[in-house]
Amino acid sequence: MERWIDGDENANQMLARVSMARPFLLPPPLHRVPLRVGNVVELIGPSPSAKTHILTQTAINCILPKRWNDVEYGGLDRLVVFVDLDCRFDIMRLSEMLNYRIMEFEGAVDGDHNKSLHDLCMSRFLYIHCYNSFEFLQTLKTLHYRLQKEEEAHGVSSLMLMIDSIGAFHWVDRATTFLPRRDSSRKNLSPQTLSEAVVREIKIVIQMHPMLIIATKSAIFMDRLSSASNLAKWNFIKDNRQAERVCRSVTRNDQPIQYREYMPSVWQMLF
Repeated sequence: MERWIDGDENANQMLARVSMARPFLLPPPLHRVPLRVGNVVELIGPSPSAKTHILTQTAINCILPKRWNDVEYGGLDRLVVFVDLDCRFDIMRLSEMLNYRIMEFEGAVDGDHNKSLHDLCMSRFLYIHCYNSFEFLQTLKTLHYRLQKEEEAHGVSSLMLMIDSIGAFHWVDRATTFLPRRDSSRKNLSPQTLSEAVVREIKIVIQMHPMLIIATKSAIFMDRLSSASNLAKWNFIKDNRQAERVCRSVTRNDQPIQYREYMPSVWQMLF
């Protein structure tokens, strides 16, 4: 297998070498994951574990042009849709990281040149924040029309739909299922029903605008004691008359780490 770090090179040298070899979406070493339009990728980890930072770096790779004013930037020249479900995304941090990336390239030294490129790239980053599941669902239902308008205005297509913290509303939705309704005109939908609607709308968006979906999710990790004592209880639960697996694992330092899956089965079936 080809190594992604050569000898004694530092991180900056490695990033420069890999990015010039071919444009990539996810930052190294995740760039080795084979991805194509239509895939749904889930980034799982505790908070904080740089999940949003990975999304930010990936977005910058996407919105940067391949070439601008005779300077090779190696970007993908596309639009990105970023849906922020926990409303903590820092736009200024994105702007700073983008500026830093632009100034890294040899030849990008003119202030007006850099500002024009920065403004172009930021206009390709479509930021949407949602405060509850109904706003998220409404966003997905109207996303086709917004993308159609933005793609016509920019002359480039969308490549990526990012969903930061896909499980942000799960526990609130579960709790409100058992509360009395204040508004009799709105039904109390279960997390399963809401997830089914979200997945359905995501599939419609992908059909109309072929994109890669990247979603982050906070994980509930199980320590060794709880894993041993509760594995039998947590292994399967009944949800909507379907058996849903709630004990899954990820690998860290070649060691499997178990975490509790809390998203409804319809979301898990997207992968």
